[in-house]
This record gives sequence, structure tokens and C-alpha cells, in this order.
Amino acid sequence: MTEPQRRPDPIPLTVLTGFLGAGKTTLLNRMLRDPALADTVVIVNEFGEIGLDHLLIESVDEDMILLGAGCLCCTVRGDLISTLEDLLRKRDNGRIQPFRRVVIETTGLADPAPILHALIYHPYLVMRYRLQGVVTVVDAVNGEATLDAHPEAQRQAAVADRIVVAKADLAADAGSALRQRLGNLNPGATIHESDVPAADLLGGLFGLESKGEDVRAWLGAEAVEHHHHGHHHHDVNRHDAAIRAFTLTSDVPVPRASFDMFLDLLRSAHGPKLLRLKGLVALSDSPDRPVVVHGVQHVIHAPVELDAWPDDDRRSRLVLIVRDLDPSFVESLWDAFLGRPRLDSPDAAALMANPLAIPGS
Repeated sequence: MTEPQRRPDPIPLTVLTGFLGAGKTTLLNRMLRDPALADTVVIVNEFGEIGLDHLLIESVDEDMILLGAGCLCCTVRGDLISTLEDLLRKRDNGRIQPFRRVVIETTGLADPAPILHALIYHPYLVMRYRLQGVVTVVDAVNGEATLDAHPEAQRQAAVADRIVVAKADLAADAGSALRQRLGNLNPGATIHESDVPAADLLGGLFGLESKGEDVRAWLGAEAVEHHHHGHHHHDVNRHDAAIRAFTLTSDVPVPRASFDMFLDLLRSAHGPKLLRLKGLVALSDSPDRPVVVHGVQHVIHAPVELDAWPDDDRRSRLVLIVRDLDPSFVESLWDAFLGRPRLDSPDAAALMANPLAIPGS
């Protein structure tokens, strides 16, 4: 009797984003020279925008070229989903060399949400790829003005797991005011200089070698929690003051039905305001095997169960990044579903009387 064929491990995938002129091309070129990116596929929107000519070796087909670093580079002429599926077909039938990871470089004007949607809800892609992280490049010289003028730039920074500040050597005070603003906008993200090793940008929970440090870095929960409960008063003159990051926690395992209902209610009622959600949750029917959950706007990935806790912290931790949504409302909803209503909340009475009647935020 033949053994059933084992499904291959998911391929880690990183999204590289940042506003026009932020320095994505320069960072990508430097990353491609790093041995950490060997056997990588780089997906870009248009070759003409990104200037990889000095790295090109040969054309594989009309949409794909081989780079000197041993990486493949392909262009998205149509749908990203079709491109990712086509890569898998070519890999599976031996038409291209096996690759170990994928980096998607977005256009500078892109809102990352549709790309993240595709990566976490498509039933086939979700089996074969695993979102490892979002890296956002911010220009130290023009970054603050860009954040003021362009909501896309705010969202790019808000959903990042890692932020790279480029051109810091050209900025007054090395961009310290910008760093503080980015820290307020997304306290859970780690902020790096542009000479950061490629391996530091590509690690994370969704690598094939998850460790406790990866989980903590991916969640960023401690930084978000400190920021939210410490110094979270925003300057009302800041254009991005509507974006907030905060954590929900539970020291006791969460009933699965309550957790599912909480996510469903939050997504259906406030999906467009939910820029990013990610977490590690202990469910009461299997508290020793936590689930990883992540989502963007109205799309929430089916939770993935881990074999064991990655470290000694057994609390459930959910990190949320929201726009135009009061964190205290979401906290009240969480507490109500966990059976610990906060009576000091103006929404608590309504939630206890009817959890489906969500008051406006």
C-alpha cells in the first residue's frame, strides 16, 4: 500500500511595500545580493519601475527572468493570484527551479490590504504559501510629509511587521521625529535602518523554523500593550491619529464558540476599519495547542493550530490595528464574550443586553 503523498510545507512569503520614492528598489537590490535570499522568487508590478537591469541574467519566459543572485523575478501583468498559482504550477512540474521563499514588491501607491486579502483567504494559495510578514520602507527625508498627504502611506506603515527607514543619512536628526511618529502609528513594528541584513527582514512566525522570539517579534504585542495603556494620547493635528494599535489578552483559555463569534461580529460590523489583526490564542478545548489567527479588514484567515506554545507565555494575545474605531469598544466586546463585562464602559450594558446590537464607534 503506497504512503499518501505529504502536502509540501507552505512557502514563506514577504510583502515589501512603501510609498513612491521611499527607497524600495534600493533596498530590494541590496537584499538580492544577500545569500539569505538565494532561491527566492521576487514578484514586481512592472520591470520598468524597478530597475533590476544590472542583476538580470537571462529571460526564462515573457514574464520571468533569472537574476544573478540565483533568484527568479516575475512581473504581475494581471492578477496577483494568477501569478502565484502559475509559479506553483511551474515549480511543481519542474519548469522552473524550486524556490524557498517569495517576496512581493508592491507599487508605491498600493494599499496593502487587497494583497493581504489574497494571501489569507484564497483556499489554494493559503495551503501553499504562508504570509511571513509585511516590510514597509519609509523615506526619512519626505516620510512625514508623505504620511500627512497620503492615506495609503499611513496604511502601509500601520500594517507593517517591520519598518525600514531609508535615506536617514540625508535627514535632519536622522529622522528621529519620523521614527517617533511611526512608533505611535504602529508600536508593534520593529524599526530598522536601511542597511539591515536581509535575514532580519525575512524572519517571523510563518517561517518553517518558528521559535519563541519569532512569535514575539511577529506579534509585537508587548510594545503595543505598553503603548496603549501608557502614553497613547495622540496629537489631534496628526493626520494619522485615527489609526490605533492595541492588544486584547486573556489569562484563561477562550471558548472556541465565543472566539469565533467575536471574530465574526467584529469582521461583519467593522471589517473596513480593521486594518490588521494578528494573534496567538489558547482555546479551551485544546489549551496546549494555541492557534495563530490573522486577518485584514473583513477577511480573517482560518486559525492555524501550533503543535505547542512557542514560549512560556501562555496568555492569549490579539493585536489589532484599526482606523476610526474606538479601542475601548472592541475591548468591551472582547470582555463581554469572555464573560467579564467592564461595567465602566458605556457600551457594556448594551453588549450584555444584546451582543449583536453594536453601537456606532
